[in-house]
Amino acid sequence: MAIIINLDVMMAKRKKGLTELAGEVDITLANLSILKNNKAKAIRLTTLNAICKALQCQPGDILQYVEEGEEQDV
Repeated sequence: MAIIINLDVMMAKRKKGLTELAGEVDITLANLSILKNNKAKAIRLTTLNAICKALQCQPGDILQYVEEGEEQDV
């Protein structure tokens, strides 16, 4: 996929763990873990909005586009 989710990077910058962020965003640990590990195929805009609010960041801080073939296994 050409979209990379850098949620783990923003969580580290904000010093927030999975459990804390899951509680603030009202998302299950399993679903947040899927996002964090770049395994998600889709994300709801309401979820992205809540994550950005909790981490005080912009969507572009979390989502990154890379050309097909330039992807790195994260």
